[in-house]
Amino acid sequence: MCTHTPRCPSADSPDREAAAVVAGHPEQGWSLLCNAVVLFEDTGELLPDGRVVAPHRPLVVAA
Repeated sequence: MCTHTPRCPSADSPDREAAAVVAGHPEQGWSLLCNAVVLFEDTGELLPDGRVVAPHRPLVVAA
């Protein structure tokens, strides 16, 4: 799917979120990345094979 140089990380790569956005819908809270990953604003992901990655936003600890 990616035609960029350098190529975007694959959907199986640990840095898959670094892929370019091909369709952004911030009003709906999601973006489609070049590697076919759907990235949600809560940092959850839907991978092209249907697997779900739970949100992994860092916890904020009040001091």
